[in-house]
Amino acid sequence: MNAQNATERPGADLVTELLGVENFWMLNIPYRPGEPLYGAATRVIGAAHELNEVHGQVARAAQAALEILGPVSRGEFNGSAPSYVRLRSSVRQIGRLVSQQNESYEQLNESIFAYRQLISESNSSQVTHVKAHELDNDHGAGRDDDWAVSGDLSLGALEAVEAGELRFHQSAVYGYIYLSDGQGQRPNPEVWPETVQRLVTDGLLVRDTSEGLYRPGQLLSLTPLGEVALRDARTATPRVSAALSRSGATAISGPGVEPAAAPATGMAPKPFRSR
Repeated sequence: MNAQNATERPGADLVTELLGVENFWMLNIPYRPGEPLYGAATRVIGAAHELNEVHGQVARAAQAALEILGPVSRGEFNGSAPSYVRLRSSVRQIGRLVSQQNESYEQLNESIFAYRQLISESNSSQVTHVKAHELDNDHGAGRDDDWAVSGDLSLGALEAVEAGELRFHQSAVYGYIYLSDGQGQRPNPEVWPETVQRLVTDGLLVRDTSEGLYRPGQLLSLTPLGEVALRDARTATPRVSAALSRSGATAISGPGVEPAAAPATGMAPKPFRSR
């Protein structure tokens, strides 16, 4: 569950919901200065802190405005020029701060999106790319959200939906999207909302729009096309692994390379197993 409070620290809350990091100040710790992910994580930290700060200023300005508006609501406002000056100044300040808060929220959202995209690209360069489904090349080529279904992201999302109770939500306060499992927690293993959105667009998943987007969230399910894609992805994964294994064995075996002699029964020590 998200331990952050969106009404007090919306920046921290957004980072927790979308990145699963309870302490956003620690986001850049795993990376070295100079790495792209370090810079992206640092921008998320700064944007989250900025949103928290501006939100606090809005809350304080609103509290001050309530002190001015209190006499008005009780019919005690004398209507003098100085009183109106204070009221107008308070309203203008709240409007300016709310506008700044909206800009800070958008900046944080963009920073998180860029950070997640870098993580996806980094993961894709380190793992074997397994294609979960075949789409029409003209339909899928060159799209900005191709990263969301790269590597095994789409396979993980399809499997999470198949397991049941994966729900699509939108924050009632700030409008960002997130996912939850049957216990109302973030899915584990993690599934990204951008991946689900892309799979819905491609017709592999469908959202139950008869349910509330805020509460309880819209239940996700596989379409017939999604079921086919999931089966294809599962059969492709062991096939690729087997091919890599055979390729490795062929590279080791060959002319002039003799197979290792089998150890005599009872003579070989037990292999060490790391725990």
